[in-house]
Amino acid sequence: VQLVESGGGSVQAGASLRLSCAVSGYRHCVAWFRQVAGKARLGVASISSPVGTTYYRDDSLKGRFTISRDSAKNTVFLEMYGLEPGDTGMYYCAAHSGTLCSDWTRYRTWGQGTQVTVS
Repeated sequence: VQLVESGGGSVQAGASLRLSCAVSGYRHCVAWFRQVAGKARLGVASISSPVGTTYYRDDSLKGRFTISRDSAKNTVFLEMYGLEPGDTGMYYCAAHSGTLCSDWTRYRTWGQGTQVTVS
């Protein structure tokens, strides 16, 4: 399985971005993680296949971030609204074949990341 992210960029606070993750091959769970320099990667949101159940690390993200997928295009999206400087980081797409998509420790397959900078 290969994961290829795109859609990052430098934006001002309050802006929106949509990140895309092109997934080659099947994995039950696909997630987005964020990593700030010098810190561990933290799960942001995940989505299951084929049902499309979504999980968010915490409720504060649900109002601003939305994870979704286009099954026909094998692409998972992370739409981010009202971006804040605290959202800055490298965003990685990740996948695993287990059943618990909310288990952030299970993700072993990673993309190369896409940088999001909010000023």
